[in-house]
Amino acid sequence: MGIMSFLRERAGYIIMGAIGVAILAFLVGDGIRYGQPFWSQQQNVIGEVAGESIKYDEFSKKIERAEASFRQQMGGTLNPQMAAYVQDNTWKQEVSTILLQKEVNRLGLVVSKSELNDLVNGQNPDQQIIQNFSDPKTGQFNRSQLTSFLQNIDTQPAEMQAQWNLFLEGIKNNRLSQKYMNLVKNSVYITSLEAREDYSQRNKLANFSYVLLDYASVDNSKVKPTDADYQEYYNENKATFKNEEETRTVDYVVFDAKPSKADSAEIKSNFDKLAADFRASTNDSMFVSINSDAKMPISYIHKGQLDPALDSLVFKAAPGALVGPLLSNDKYRMAKVLDKRSSPDSVKASHILINPATEGGADKAKAKADSIANLIRKGASFSDLAKQFGTDASKDKGGDLGTFGRGAMIPAFEEAVFNGKPGELKVLTTQFGTHVIHIDSQKGSSVVAKVALVEKGVTTSSKTQNDAYTRASAFLTSVKDPDEFDAAVSKAGLRKLTSPELSGGQASIPGIENPRKIAQWAFKANEGDVAEEIFSFDDKYVVAKLTDIRKKGQLPLEKVKKSIEPMVINYAKAKMLNEKATAALSGAANLNAVASKLGKQVVPVQNIVFANPIIPGLSQENKVIGTVFGLKPGKMSKAINGEAGVYVVSAAGFNEPPALTNTYKQKEQMMQMLGQQVPNQAFKALTDKANIKDNRVKFF
Repeated sequence: MGIMSFLRERAGYIIMGAIGVAILAFLVGDGIRYGQPFWSQQQNVIGEVAGESIKYDEFSKKIERAEASFRQQMGGTLNPQMAAYVQDNTWKQEVSTILLQKEVNRLGLVVSKSELNDLVNGQNPDQQIIQNFSDPKTGQFNRSQLTSFLQNIDTQPAEMQAQWNLFLEGIKNNRLSQKYMNLVKNSVYITSLEAREDYSQRNKLANFSYVLLDYASVDNSKVKPTDADYQEYYNENKATFKNEEETRTVDYVVFDAKPSKADSAEIKSNFDKLAADFRASTNDSMFVSINSDAKMPISYIHKGQLDPALDSLVFKAAPGALVGPLLSNDKYRMAKVLDKRSSPDSVKASHILINPATEGGADKAKAKADSIANLIRKGASFSDLAKQFGTDASKDKGGDLGTFGRGAMIPAFEEAVFNGKPGELKVLTTQFGTHVIHIDSQKGSSVVAKVALVEKGVTTSSKTQNDAYTRASAFLTSVKDPDEFDAAVSKAGLRKLTSPELSGGQASIPGIENPRKIAQWAFKANEGDVAEEIFSFDDKYVVAKLTDIRKKGQLPLEKVKKSIEPMVINYAKAKMLNEKATAALSGAANLNAVASKLGKQVVPVQNIVFANPIIPGLSQENKVIGTVFGLKPGKMSKAINGEAGVYVVSAAGFNEPPALTNTYKQKEQMMQMLGQQVPNQAFKALTDKANIKDNRVKFF
C-alpha cells in the first residue's frame, strides 16, 4: 500500500482520530509574553476550563480541521447548522481533553514507546490500525500492508509524516482514556446486599387497587395558586432549577423577503431568453460554466439522477433536444441532451497509476505507462506489474479497483472504462497521474444520456428586499420603548416568535438558518432591550427583544415562576384533593368505602414491579408504587399526591420471586449496566467540579 495513498484516502480518519477520538490530546499553551497587556491576552481567550485558558487561534485551527474532516466524511459544504454542530462538538472535546488531561497527570498515567509500538505493530493492534489496514473486500487485517507502510514512512514529505504522527497521537490518547476509564470502572462494585435488593425490585410483583382523584377533574379557573404555593413547590423541586450554562431568551418578529410573484416572473423571462442562447450554443461546457448556478459536469447519467420534473423528459428526448425550462423546488432548470446510448450498469477494472512527479514529468510518466502496457500485451502479469510500479493503494491488490457504477470515478476515467470493451487495455492521463487501465468485465446494460444542465434559483429582487426592510424599519421605530413591543406586534398584525434558552455555544432560533448575529447581540444586551439594528438574513429581516437572562447556577423563583405555573396549579389542586381524600378515609373500613364517599371506582392493578413504577393507562408514579411496596397486604395508604392526581391505594398481595441463588451472575449483570454509565458519569462529575467559562459567543 502506497503511503501517499493511505494518507490521502484516510485524511478524514486521521483528523477525526486526532480531534475526535483523542480526547486526551496533550495541549501546550503559549507562554505569557512579557510586556503584553493583560486585557490584550484576554481578548484572545474564548473560554476557561479548570483554570486553563482556551485561545481563539488554537481553537479556530481545531474547528477548521474538524470542518475539513466533516466535509470529507459527509461530502459537499457545511450549512450553518452543520458548522454550529462541529463547533460545539469541538468545544466539548476540548473541555473533556483538559479535564481528563489533568486527571491523567494527577494519576501518573502514561503510554510508553514500547506500548505504543505494540498498539501499532503488535499481536493485537489498536482497532484504528485494523480498520485502516484491512482488505476492503474481505474485511481481514492485512499485516503486510501495515509493514510496507511503516517501512516507507520516513521517506515521505514532512506534511505526510505530520499527519501520521497525529494519527499515532490519537491512538496513544485513546489508550490513555481507556486506562483512566478502566480505573474508574474498577472502583465501582456491587455488594451482595445490593444484588439481592435489585433482584427483588425487578422480580417481586405487587397486586393492588387504587382510587384516583385526578387533577383534570378540577377546572384550572377554579384554582388560584398563592405565592406560598409557588415557594413550596420551588423549595421541594429546587434541584431541577439549576441552569447548567448561561442562557438568553429572545422575542422576535420576522419580515419576509422571499421572492415575490413578480420576481419569479422576471427570472422566468430571463431564463427563457437564456434558453434560446443555450439552444444555439456550440460550446456547451463553457455555457454551463458561465450561466448555471450548479456546475454539474457534462457526463453520462442514468435515469433518476436529475430532478424528477426534468428526469423523465430528458430520457424521452432525442439527442440534440433542449428540455425545459422547468420550475421545480424554487429553481428553473433546462437540459440539453447531447447523446444517448446503451451502457454497462457497472464495470470491474484494474489500473496501474504512474505518478508524474516522481517520474520527471507527464511525458516521462506517459512513456513509462506505454512501456508497461506493451509488456502486458506481450503476456506480462498485470497484477505483478501493478505491485511493482503502482503508486496508489490498489497496487497491493494487483491494481484491482473492484466493481463500480457510474459516478464513482472521475469523468475521464469513467468514460474510458464504460465506453471500452472487456479485456481492453488503455493508457489514460488524468489529474491524478497516468493510468494503465484494464477493463476486466462489464455487467448489465441500460440507457444513459449525456446531459448539459443549466439551473438558476429564484432570487429576491432589490425591490422586494427594500419593501421588507422598510416594513422592519417602521416596526422598529414604533418600539423605541421596549414595553411597547408586544402592543406594536399586535397593532401591526404580526406574529411574535420566541427562542428560549439561547446558549453561547449552540444558538438555535426557529426559522433562522444562522442566528449567530442575534445570539452575539443577546449576550451583550440587557434584559428588556430591543436591538437597535435590524438583523439581516438571506430572505428575511428580524427585529428582536431580549426578554430573559438566566445566569449559570441555581435559578431564583422569579426566573422560573412562569414556566412552572402548570405544575404549581396541580400542586394547589393536590392540596384540595388531598383534603377531600383524607376526609373520605376517615372511618372507612376499606377502599370500596373510600371510593363510595368520593363517587369514584376502585381500579385493580396486577403484576407491578418496583423497578418499573408505571400505572397502566396513567403515568409513572414513583410515590404511589413506592407506597404500595411499603404496605402490608390488606392495608390502605394515606392520600398520596401523585403525578396524575391524588391516590388512595390498598395492597392486595405480593408474589415473591424464587430465592436468588447466584449473586455473582446478578452482580455481573448490574456491573455491565453500571459500566455503560461510567464514562458519562465520570465526565459529568469532572465537569460539575470544574469552573468552566464559555465565551464563544463573542468570537463565533
